[in-house]
Amino acid sequence: MTTATKARAPSPARLPTDDVPKRRRPGPTRAETLATRIAEAITDGRMPPGTALEEERLAAIHGVSRTPVREALRLLAATGLVEQRPRRGAVVARPEPGRLAEMFQAMAELEAICASLCAATMGRADKARLASRHAMMGRMVEDGWVDAYRDANVTFHEALYVGSGNGYLAELADATRRRLAPFRAAQLGGKDRLAASHQEHGAIVAAIIAGDAAAAAAAVRVHLATTEGSWGALAGQPPQLQFG
Repeated sequence: MTTATKARAPSPARLPTDDVPKRRRPGPTRAETLATRIAEAITDGRMPPGTALEEERLAAIHGVSRTPVREALRLLAATGLVEQRPRRGAVVARPEPGRLAEMFQAMAELEAICASLCAATMGRADKARLASRHAMMGRMVEDGWVDAYRDANVTFHEALYVGSGNGYLAELADATRRRLAPFRAAQLGGKDRLAASHQEHGAIVAAIIAGDAAAAAAAVRVHLATTEGSWGALAGQPPQLQFG
């Protein structure tokens, strides 16, 4: 066959879609799946700060060998949720008071921006849904459903992130919330804290519904300052986060 009569191979850009091998995204490894499960237990308050994370016990609970447990703890240490101590094993992280206060301050400012944007941009239907969510949480407080309130509390704050209408801000706020989640969840078990938290949420919701961005931001700052103070009281530490 001469060069003139040879069939040309189609260029990559002209290859039929069906002829292009589909690249499958690899699923999570066993260690990554385990890390997710442990992180969920930490962030929903089932494993409070200071809890020892024994490899052998975790392996038995999750039905795996110690190798994926060790790798999962390494992954969680990179996120800050877990602290690995040389020759003493891993524990759920408990930052020193000054560092924790800085984290709460950053969280307060991120959520304050979210709340102010909610007040400025949320539509009537979204505001009504937020108010309905708040009312539902009030019934949980009346019945003393601490675990249910913890879950609803996460959803409430996530609704503020989404309601801001700023995807990148929502990502930052959610990442910081997850880092602080063990402390925020633990403080809800304190005496009278459930009712106080709900009342603080009420101030946030009222400001958003009124379209008062400054008041919404201020209410969030008060709420986070009180949350940080409540956690400090539980841990035997004085509150450090204050807003003028």
